[in-house]
Amino acid sequence: MPIRAVIFDFNGTLSLDEPVLCRIYRDLFAEYGKPISDRDYYERLSGLAERTIAEDCLGAGDPRIPAFIRERIDRYRLSVADGSTVTEAMRVAVAFAAERARLAIVSGAAREEIVPVVHAAGLANLFAAVVADDDVERGKPEPEGYLRALETLGAAAGETLVFEDTEAGVAAATAAGTRVVAVLGTQAPERLTAAEELVERVDVPLLRRLLG
Repeated sequence: MPIRAVIFDFNGTLSLDEPVLCRIYRDLFAEYGKPISDRDYYERLSGLAERTIAEDCLGAGDPRIPAFIRERIDRYRLSVADGSTVTEAMRVAVAFAAERARLAIVSGAAREEIVPVVHAAGLANLFAAVVADDDVERGKPEPEGYLRALETLGAAAGETLVFEDTEAGVAAATAAGTRVVAVLGTQAPERLTAAEELVERVDVPLLRRLLG
């Protein structure tokens, strides 16, 4: 079935910002009295929904969760607002894909984090939809975000290609019925084997092969 829609995860896929997130979460966890290592973040937390990570630190129902999330978002925006975490190769690849398919972003990040980065990278007008953490009841690894994006794009799951970089993201996209390509770099390859294919990067040659 030809690909008519392409959906990008944001953190670690469209935006190469996982080191930024790791640093911010490591600092916040320490400030709240529960230090974590880089390995803890990448192996246990990366790819999960925002609230799930906050609950890992503070416990479900903790009244400090909104403040934790607010601080995390503010620190992230200060670090990446210039769009520099979206590489030139990715910008060219997104423009190439937009000429051949409808595009969306599905992310566990907040909309107020995603939109400024995409605007700064000059890509905002190429995406027909952005489904953020604040748009869903149940974030990744649940498929709700992807199902919402498919509805907005008017695309069938079987004609939709997703790029993800974490096990939770691959699980969410797979549960929604889409095709999934996993991008290496955030988690170990053996955690991404549910994807159809593992790739080193997203670029024009890859998209030309996948989209035809």
